[in-house]
Amino acid sequence: MRNVLAVGVIALALCALGSVVFATSDKALLYGGAGQGRVIFDGRLHASRGLVCKDCHSAIFDTKKKALMTMDDHFKAVACFTCHDGTKVFNDCEKCHRKL
Repeated sequence: MRNVLAVGVIALALCALGSVVFATSDKALLYGGAGQGRVIFDGRLHASRGLVCKDCHSAIFDTKKKALMTMDDHFKAVACFTCHDGTKVFNDCEKCHRKL
């Protein structure tokens, strides 16, 4: 029980800092979102579409647990926007950025 509590406290602390909380294809990632609302990457949703981790890691993303994107990246075919370009897959702000 003590370990579960410690993990919860660590997860909340990381969340508050805008860092990734946890990551696998069956869980979600939570990023800071720079004031636009937290960005949630749902590994389960991507897996349900037939994607596996290696489809994006290392080809599109480094395997580090940190996402550094600029506003300019939102208009280039980089990172999430390699697929989320409005043609292949949606690129509506509200579907990723959420006020939590």
